[in-house]
Amino acid sequence: MKNKIILASASPRRRELLEWAGVNFQVVTGNGEENITETEPSRIVEELSAEKAFQVAETISEEEGTVVIGADTIVSFQGKILGKPSDKADSRKTLEMLQGNTHQVYTGVTIAFFREGRLRRRSFSECTDVTFYPVSEEEIEAYIETGDPADKAGSYGIQGPFGIYVKEIRGDYHNVVGLPVARLLYEGKKLGINLRG
Repeated sequence: MKNKIILASASPRRRELLEWAGVNFQVVTGNGEENITETEPSRIVEELSAEKAFQVAETISEEEGTVVIGADTIVSFQGKILGKPSDKADSRKTLEMLQGNTHQVYTGVTIAFFREGRLRRRSFSECTDVTFYPVSEEEIEAYIETGDPADKAGSYGIQGPFGIYVKEIRGDYHNVVGLPVARLLYEGKKLGINLRG
């Protein structure tokens, strides 16, 4: 049976990664509030990814074979969660903190699917360590002026201009971009779902 795949995310980076992986899907996003009850970064992203997947799954027909993928990414440094920056000053503060150090990027993914008339789910998370070389104030300022940090957790995108300062990555690169694609395909297979059709 061919699965109908829905990505419950407006992120252009997640869309590109799924297309790159050969997944045929459509984008449907929910607009509910994010409610966090967890405190551990890995649990937070799993909780948020499940919320996103369920918001969309509950609005579509309960058709056997329909699969909804929700995802959420956060950046953590020394136990502190770094969200999207509120302004340029916030970006500057975050990047000054991350330069010359190692931080963690967590992405939570939920696969919500209808089987035997019931909505089921599988949630998981991946963590990748990212280390930056020391970066000067002038380099940080030049990057902020590109506007790239504005919509990104941790104030940078690894595939964007600030990626040139990455010294080392331990873990899945695609996880840092926003979706651990290989793990997603693997978890899908374990559920008997071939996401690549």
